Amino acid sequence: MTIIKRVLFPERIRRVPQAFSWIDHRLVRDRHISRCSHEALALYLFLLTVADAEGLSFYSDAKAGGLLNMELTVLVSARRELCEVGLIAYRRPLYQVLSLENPSTTHSAAPAERSSHESDEAVSIGEVLRHFMEPPAENGELR
Repeated sequence: MTIIKRVLFPERIRRVPQAFSWIDHRLVRDRHISRCSHEALALYLFLLTVADAEGLSFYSDAKAGGLLNMELTVLVSARRELCEVGLIAYRRPLYQVLSLENPSTTHSAAPAERSSHESDEAVSIGEVLRHFMEPPAENGELR
C-alpha cells in the first residue's frame, strides 16, 4: 500500500530559520538512538539545537538542566552516556556535537588531565574566550 503524503496544516509548514541546526538522519539509520537512554537523547537534541556550526556550545549544567527539567545527576549521567557512545565530547565548559562519520571513536567525559577551568569551580568569560583562542590539539581532540 502506498501512502500518499499531504500537508496537514499548510499555514504551519516549517521554514528554515536563519539560525538553523540539523539532525543527521544517520542518527536513526545507523541506530545511534537505540544505544541511548531517553535522558541522553533529550540532552543530545538540546545540544544539537544550541550548537554553532562547529557543534560547539557552552551551557552550564544548571542552565541546561533547568531548560531540560533534568536533575544534575541525571544530566551528568546523560552526558557521560553520550560521550561513551561517541556522539559528543565534553571538556568543561565546552560541549562538541561530534560528526557521525566515525562512530567507533569514543570520547571520555573525563580528560586525562584537568585544567583549572575543568573543575567544579565557576568559569569566567575570559577563560572561555582564551580557550577558543587556543590552537586545536594535534590529535583533533578538545583540550
